Amino acid sequence: YGFINTCLKSLVVEKYGEETWEKLRLQAGVQDSFLTFEVYEDEITMQLVDKACKILGVPADMVLREFGEYFFQFCKRSGYDHMLRTLGGNLYEFIENLDALHSYLSLSYQANTEVLVLFVFPQEMNAPSFRVEKNEDGSMHLHYYSDRRGLCHIVPGIIGAAALDFFNIEISMEIVNQTEEEERTGKKEHTVFLVTQTPVFSYKERNDFSSTTQYLADSEKQIENQLNKEDLEKAKNTIKDRGSSVCPVKKSHWKTIRGIITLGKGKLLRGFDPVYPKSLWIDTKTFCNGLPFHMVFDKELRVKQAGVSIQKIVPGLQTMGICLDHYFSIVHPEVPFTISSIQKFINSQFVFQTRREMMPESWKQRPMLELRGQMIWMESLQCMLYLCSPLLRTLHELEERQMHIADIAPHDVTRDLILLNQQRLAEMELSNQLERKKEELRILSKHLEEEKKKTEALLYAMLPQHVANQLKEGKQVEAGEFKECTILFSDVVTFTNICAQCEPIQIVLMLNSMYLRFDRLTTVHNVYKVETIGDAYMVVGGVPVPVPTHAERVANFALGMIIAAKGVQNPVSGNPIQIRVGIHTGPVLAGVVGEKMPRYCLFGDTVNIASRMESHGVPSKIHLSSSAYQCLKYKNFEMTERGEIEVKGKGKMHTYFLIRNKTATENEIMGRP
Repeated sequence: YGFINTCLKSLVVEKYGEETWEKLRLQAGVQDSFLTFEVYEDEITMQLVDKACKILGVPADMVLREFGEYFFQFCKRSGYDHMLRTLGGNLYEFIENLDALHSYLSLSYQANTEVLVLFVFPQEMNAPSFRVEKNEDGSMHLHYYSDRRGLCHIVPGIIGAAALDFFNIEISMEIVNQTEEEERTGKKEHTVFLVTQTPVFSYKERNDFSSTTQYLADSEKQIENQLNKEDLEKAKNTIKDRGSSVCPVKKSHWKTIRGIITLGKGKLLRGFDPVYPKSLWIDTKTFCNGLPFHMVFDKELRVKQAGVSIQKIVPGLQTMGICLDHYFSIVHPEVPFTISSIQKFINSQFVFQTRREMMPESWKQRPMLELRGQMIWMESLQCMLYLCSPLLRTLHELEERQMHIADIAPHDVTRDLILLNQQRLAEMELSNQLERKKEELRILSKHLEEEKKKTEALLYAMLPQHVANQLKEGKQVEAGEFKECTILFSDVVTFTNICAQCEPIQIVLMLNSMYLRFDRLTTVHNVYKVETIGDAYMVVGGVPVPVPTHAERVANFALGMIIAAKGVQNPVSGNPIQIRVGIHTGPVLAGVVGEKMPRYCLFGDTVNIASRMESHGVPSKIHLSSSAYQCLKYKNFEMTERGEIEVKGKGKMHTYFLIRNKTATENEIMGRP
């Protein structure tokens, strides 16, 4: 399910950042988000793990272990904390009940799911299986069986995190054996871990523990002195009498005392010892009716006894002595149908499925019945008792098998589970719908954000950003005065003649090719493009953001224009086009004009003089006014004097030509790498 992939994404984002996750998912070729109850291919998760190893430069076993530790915390945050805590009172019981947890979750997820604690990689696959053995030295051997190869390193991460969080112990897990046992168990991987435990004490706890040990020793002496011998003997006799019907267990002197005394309080305690009747006070008929789904079989799998409901569904069981494996197969755990294999996994919940070929004709068109329950070995009879119930998740499954609630014993909680799960599935479907809608909204929001960025980019290409933002907010943009800026004009030489001899589309293509080059240069040199009118191109430096280097920026931009124009072909002659460029420095007034297609315009005599510099210029030359020359005079630019010329509307003016930048290369001017 998507739960596992969501957890993996959360881990990467939390520890390594959004950029790392984006890089990882793109390399793995997977989507950005996952629906919790949606089934995804195992390959997606494996790809993510593989790419994470490569991107982070960490071995797979370390990635999986870290993921295991994080997954445990992720499950707790997702609302499974209480469910996990109640699995067992110690680590042994916790691990021993993992298979039972997986069995329960299969009801909720309608598949052999591995949600929680171990590997959410379903897709019609079995959950992993666990078998734990205690050793005399306090260590344990944990047997881990899984359909999926290479994932065993998640186990130490999850089990280690659970041990520290729930039981305050640190563990070390070492792989002592790793084999493939496909033929024997149907699983692909069987890994055996040696688990050793170390309690974790704080400084205060260590001191408390030491003082408690001394206190217990002192208390034993104190109680020994205080206890009246007669009372002690009386207490012993009471326990002895109560336990006479049970197999006697020899207890030490102090174990007896601890069993009847609360240290420090002196109160008598009633220790618990179960009492069994000398004979079973229930007849065979009542037992088979009261437990309608149960079976007893011996070492050779011969059926000795069966409940009435299971006999009704599988009539062959009415013939005592038939072999159980002829009528049933073991679905979970995936072990051979032998008494020794069943004893090995006796703490697991067993799921049996009826064999279609052995069922009555009326059942052969229905889905096969599955039974789920526990195995109990009866040593005195050398037989196995299978206490079970029908494995039914919904009312629909009940109807498919043409069964009724009445077929299940009133005391069997399967009745309640079917009804409760029916409601839960409805809630889950509603949750899925909400999650899908949420995902659709997220995608729409993402697309909307992308379109917004495109719109803003287009708007910022037409107007300065701060001006555009003010207009978006509905504010009036005040005109601004700039005491000094540098303005540039350019046009194409003999543009009128070219237009007269070419098709309009050729002119458009020529101008577009030229303006694309010029536009790129505005970004390189950080100057503001004011407008284009026909073949005329106008830029300014120092507006709308005042900068002291406005003249140098425009000068470098102009040098780039001359070089760029050589790459644009004249559609008439086939030769590179020629442009004239004029530059002037001075004060301007700038503001937004109009409501329909508003433009950011410049006003003042500086604009007129810059235009005159261009119109009185020379092809492929950069014409400078005296004020522009003064700004560039000591800025590492090579310039030559043109002298006095007659300028229309201005009279005589002393002008110059800009030749080159003495310190910048052509690649730097053009913004090439």
